[in-house]
Amino acid sequence: MEKIIYYGSNKIIEKPLFLSGKVHNDYGMGFYCTEDKNMVKEWGVSKEADGFANIYRIETDDLSIFDLSKYTILHWLSVLLENRIFDISSALANEAKAYLLENFSLPYKDYDIIIGYRADDSYFSFAQDFINGTISVRQLNNAMRLGNLGMQFVLKSKKAFEEIKFVGYEVAQSNEWFSKKEKRDKGARRQYFDVERNKRQRGDLYIIQILDEEIKADDARLR
Repeated sequence: MEKIIYYGSNKIIEKPLFLSGKVHNDYGMGFYCTEDKNMVKEWGVSKEADGFANIYRIETDDLSIFDLSKYTILHWLSVLLENRIFDISSALANEAKAYLLENFSLPYKDYDIIIGYRADDSYFSFAQDFINGTISVRQLNNAMRLGNLGMQFVLKSKKAFEEIKFVGYEVAQSNEWFSKKEKRDKGARRQYFDVERNKRQRGDLYIIQILDEEIKADDARLR
């Protein structure tokens, strides 16, 4: 299957380089794209400068794809804990990290492409709140859908990089797209603090209960 994917940047990138990304990205080193062109226009701009929506074509028939949306939010979180730098300052957060990595780890490194949530700074803070015991699994699930960030399409293997072909680019005007990016982020944070963070419900499942009951990935309460 052929897909059109986009990458937001402050420059035009005709040839993405294998093993050239940041080590501490959501899913480790890789080329982080999306199928949403408007989203990458927000990612590509800064307050002072225009950006670019780089456009690529990729044939995926011979590539292995790992889709994180088929798993629980705690599986996604275990991948983040393995790759991102978290503020693990409390005893509960340290215990939570160890437990999630032991019981919810996934073999995502064996695949050519990963599809999964994007953890922008605001969304990353939601994940930190969960491992610190502030919000429940349900609230974390809901928080990750605030702002409609969609899913990332991440090239991980050399084989995947060999399949990607540059098609062209579109300019993203800073005066249009930076304000949209700020509005999306501020809106997600406002919804989170106004609604989700203070909206505990009877039966909510928190990390301390997951640890105490030794809840595993097949528990129906995580779905």
